[in-house]
Amino acid sequence: MYDYILFDLDGTLSDTSEGVTKGVQIALRAFGIEAELKDLTCFIGPPLVYSFTHFYDFDEAQCDKAIEIYREYYLGGGLYENRPYDGLNELLDKIRADGKKLAVTTSKLESAAIDVLERNGLARHFDMICGATADGRITTKKEVLEEFFVRTGNPDKKKVVLIGDTHFDAQGAADVGIECIGVLYGFGTREELAACGVNKIAETVEDIYAML
Repeated sequence: MYDYILFDLDGTLSDTSEGVTKGVQIALRAFGIEAELKDLTCFIGPPLVYSFTHFYDFDEAQCDKAIEIYREYYLGGGLYENRPYDGLNELLDKIRADGKKLAVTTSKLESAAIDVLERNGLARHFDMICGATADGRITTKKEVLEEFFVRTGNPDKKKVVLIGDTHFDAQGAADVGIECIGVLYGFGTREELAACGVNKIAETVEDIYAML
C-alpha cells in the first residue's frame, strides 16, 4: 500500500520522556519556576517554541533563553536518557524486508535525533532522518515533512504514511496531504488523534504492521 513509511521519534520510536522532561525542568528553574517531571510530558513531541509559549506564556526572548538552557542539558547527555519501545527492531526489520523505504521525521533537532537513534540502535533501519534545524528554518512537523519531500524528489503522497503518537503528527500529515497512523503507546490519546481525522490507530507496536 505504501512505499515510504515515516516515523515520528518521541513517543513513537523511543520513550524519550526522562531526558526531555529533565531538560525542561532545568530550563524552567532558571526562571524561578518549579515543576514536577510528570507535569512536563506535554513538552514531548511539539516544537519547543510552541510549548514554552503555549504552556508558560513565554515571550520570544524568554523562549530563546529557555531553549538554550534546555539544549545545553539535552545535548550534553539528556538525549541518551531514552529507550526504544519493545518490538520496534522486529517491526522495522519486517518493513525493510518488504522493500519499503523508512524515514524518521521529527520536530527534534536533526543532529540530536541522529545521536539518539545511533545510540539506541535504531538508526540502521532508516534511509533518512529529517528533523528541525538549529537556525529555526525548520521547526514544525509540517516543515519537517516538506523537507522530506524535497530530499526524496517529491514521491506520490498516496504512497507515503506517517506514524505518530500526537495531534502534532496528525496535523502535520494533514497539512502536507499524507495519511497518518496513530499509536497509543506514546504520549497522545485516541481522542486527540481521532479529532484530527486519524482513522487508523495502533494500540501496540505489533498492531502497526497490519496497517501498512
